[in-house]
Amino acid sequence: MSTAQEVPTYSALVQELADRGLLSTRWRQAFEAVPRSRFVPASVWRQLPDRCEPIVGTEAWLALVNSDEPVVTQLDDGAEGGPGVATSLNSMPSMVARMLGLLDIEDGQRVLEIGTGTGYVAALLCERLGDDLVHSIELDPVVARQAADALAQSGYRPHLRVGDGEQPWSGLGLVDRLIATCALRYVPYTLLRQVRPGGIVVAPLAREFWSGALVRLHVQDDGTASGPFRGGATYMPMRSHRVPDLHDVRGKGRARAAGLDPARLLDLGFALYAGARLPGVRLIHHSTDEGVQVWVTRENGSAATAATGEEVWQYGPGFLWEEIEQVWWEYETEGRPDADQFGLTVTDRGQQVWLRDPREIIRPSRV
Repeated sequence: MSTAQEVPTYSALVQELADRGLLSTRWRQAFEAVPRSRFVPASVWRQLPDRCEPIVGTEAWLALVNSDEPVVTQLDDGAEGGPGVATSLNSMPSMVARMLGLLDIEDGQRVLEIGTGTGYVAALLCERLGDDLVHSIELDPVVARQAADALAQSGYRPHLRVGDGEQPWSGLGLVDRLIATCALRYVPYTLLRQVRPGGIVVAPLAREFWSGALVRLHVQDDGTASGPFRGGATYMPMRSHRVPDLHDVRGKGRARAAGLDPARLLDLGFALYAGARLPGVRLIHHSTDEGVQVWVTRENGSAATAATGEEVWQYGPGFLWEEIEQVWWEYETEGRPDADQFGLTVTDRGQQVWLRDPREIIRPSRV
């Protein structure tokens, strides 16, 4: 049985983040001054692979809050009697530290946060910059009110607004830094227009080809933005960017011999490449005793499922698995580039993934 002495402390968590090289001196001071527990409600859940598990008891609550784990703070957008799907959370402290570090903040800079959530990130920004330089917007009015209360009780009063973070904040003017703490399917150009030339945008992208990825964009004088991916990141999508995991599947299944091990697809570098080559193709997976099983679908009803060491089943029009295998061999030919060799450029016409150089755009496959 655990004892109070065995419950991890927040100071130990901050020390762990510092030991991992995630906190500069200034950010360590901010983290030490802002205990995570002040921004986590009493009723929370742990995200498991197949469900959200309620946390019962003070020790269990403290153990989760003082760990480097996400803490689920809302299910089903707050509705009663739902399926129990996580819709709001307090992010992993290591991910928060990574994102704040990528902002490359300097004294006196104005920051806009998209997705106030529990208010923890806003508090860290206030501690680092001062209340008046921090702006944060939250769509859910209940979540926003809880965050405002937690911030005020902790002595922070940033500029807060309830509304759609994808829409311009009227009267705000240009900010120096923008951080999104909800995942975006694409980077809305309206967000870029709120950041001054030379400013930085840090956001997690919820990509359809299974992976989430963090991107760091520099806003250019012409209003476009470009920058590299900076590792994986799994965040809940902005509500207007939510889509089902898979498309509807049509047609009778057709078996073929096993080919490419689907476990090879679960590489962030390949996911970035395949997502650009096969736009709209969605992939999910789960682990098996032998490796992994994946499901892939396309809007036209084409689909495939494959498991390590087993035959492939395909559905609907076309041969989706063969397309994925072809893209894999292309990726092999490129030398299996790591995720940090990919980047993103955003303009008023949309966004494009590139490899090694912003001029080397990865074009969609012509199928």
